[in-house]
Amino acid sequence: MVMEGNNKCGCWAAISRGIGGACGTSPVAAASANTIPRTSLVHDSATEARYLNASNREMNIPFETMFSEENGNKSPPKDKSSCEPLQFTFQELKIATGNFRPDSILGEGGFGYVFKGWIEENSTTPAKPGTGITVAVKSLKPDALQGHREWVAEIDFLGQLHHPNLVKLIGSCIEDDQRLLVYEFMPRGSLENHLFRRSFPLPWSNRIKIAIGAAKGLAFLHGNAKPVIYRDFKTSNILLDMEYNAKLSDFGLAKAGPQGDKTHVSTRVVGTYGYAAPEYIMTGHLTSKSDVYSFGVVLLEILTGRRSIDKKRPHGEQNLVAWARPNLGDKRRLLHLVDPRLELNYSIKGVQKVAQIASYCLSRDSKTRPSMDVVVKNLTPLQDLNDLAYNSFRSRSSQRAPAQSKPTG
Repeated sequence: MVMEGNNKCGCWAAISRGIGGACGTSPVAAASANTIPRTSLVHDSATEARYLNASNREMNIPFETMFSEENGNKSPPKDKSSCEPLQFTFQELKIATGNFRPDSILGEGGFGYVFKGWIEENSTTPAKPGTGITVAVKSLKPDALQGHREWVAEIDFLGQLHHPNLVKLIGSCIEDDQRLLVYEFMPRGSLENHLFRRSFPLPWSNRIKIAIGAAKGLAFLHGNAKPVIYRDFKTSNILLDMEYNAKLSDFGLAKAGPQGDKTHVSTRVVGTYGYAAPEYIMTGHLTSKSDVYSFGVVLLEILTGRRSIDKKRPHGEQNLVAWARPNLGDKRRLLHLVDPRLELNYSIKGVQKVAQIASYCLSRDSKTRPSMDVVVKNLTPLQDLNDLAYNSFRSRSSQRAPAQSKPTG
């Protein structure tokens, strides 16, 4: 897992943002005065905006119980055909990262650092820099309680879930007070980096490819025999390989979804303002449709090049959903929402379809939001569109150009 450039950007929600780990007891009655107020599931747009604009920080509710208690001591879904993560010694990872030297740091945050390292393939043996396979080693500070909970969650979920659009957990280390995780190295960093921190705009074709890959990752989690709710879907948790294939990272807040006749899971509210579904913020009721809402927010970020919450923008534009949603169904006004850095290098039909999908995902009624399987099905054809706005604009310009007057006499 790599964090390129500014160490505030990112691969790790908990590292780049200081976000809390897995949550505590589930009953709403356990909420203290410090928790986000919970009201009826029915709410209007004004109420929604009030909650989503509340802060440009992570929702970080204190722990009261261990991660295992929140999940009812139930094991997460297993993929029996997969290999178990490797067990590293602290000395092996120390050598692999060059003694955790400062110039190998990929990022840092509230509970630890991420280091770049090298190991022999299919082995815990350290390799010389530039040989073997490149890995990202996440180290937990000894006194980071929340980080330990997330460390446990990462192993519980990523250690047993395997999919091309989920980042691969290679192994872990627990030795005395040392807690480390070893992941595959993602050379292009996070989607957040490319959308908001790079001077060169991310091409439209790559944006669609990334959206499809991320959607497939969520669809896999939701469609598992024992469904998993990701709970912290955002641009900083979508990592990219060299071919811009998207992989979901950081499962510290993931939670086993409802099963049987249960419609939701009641939890403490954790996640990131601007991405979390309004009904989850206000009631603590968590469903797969909570992830669908978050996906809709990310689609808007991909479309507009704007952050979900940006206090630097003028009043009325600081909350991306509140600003963009009224215009998603208007074809003329919609084009004014497109990331200006793309200029006219985007598909007109693609933009219209992305806006339509985002609108459905952001429905205030969670029951009317589509499943991620449906989202994948609707996004996939968009990668083959070639109706660039530039060509359309040039065609219209040539048609409107006045004919040259003929000389007289």
